[in-house]
Amino acid sequence: MERIEDYFGNIGCAITVCDADCNIVYQNGSSVSVNGNMVGKNMSGCHNERSRAIIHRILSEGISNTYTISKKGQKKIIHQAPWQKEDGAIAGIIEFSIVIPEEMPHYDRG
Repeated sequence: MERIEDYFGNIGCAITVCDADCNIVYQNGSSVSVNGNMVGKNMSGCHNERSRAIIHRILSEGISNTYTISKKGQKKIIHQAPWQKEDGAIAGIIEFSIVIPEEMPHYDRG
């Protein structure tokens, strides 16, 4: 049986997953490299009040949240989205942190 690690272990971006109580349930290697091993820990204490409000909205309304940051000389896009159980209930949040190259092509595909 394949495990989630078999798919996301070396995908080229940091992936962090929490449950509906904000406990980290999965990190790929890139996430551990950036954030340290947080599996089993609650992420609420790592965020300010504004960020906790966004996390609450993602969990309660099922919305996604996307923004860019600069960290340690790298520009990144952060995409946070709810993940769901088979019955449709929101189970938590999955976050993708992707380094944006200095030069990146853009295409309009109307």
